[in-house]
Amino acid sequence: MKILVVCGHGLGSSFMVEMNAQEALKNLNAPSDIKVEHSDVMSASPDMADLFICGRDLEENTQKLGDVIVLDNILDKEELQQKLDEKLTDLNVL
Repeated sequence: MKILVVCGHGLGSSFMVEMNAQEALKNLNAPSDIKVEHSDVMSASPDMADLFICGRDLEENTQKLGDVIVLDNILDKEELQQKLDEKLTDLNVL
């Protein structure tokens, strides 16, 4: 499984959320074959990942991507972990 974190330019905030997602996956004892990467939202396409993560400000731009976790606060590690737990459980990954 591949998770792609997207932001406006694919640099700072998506990289930070990528690192936080990796930490959250470890905390959730997720399978080690889940890969997390980051990109800018305009380059993202549905075939690039199985699951996408973005901030609330980019929700409209990610509707075409498929499964998307939308974060109200990209700095909130607890929100990220909770939403990853819910989504990965729904997808029968956890």
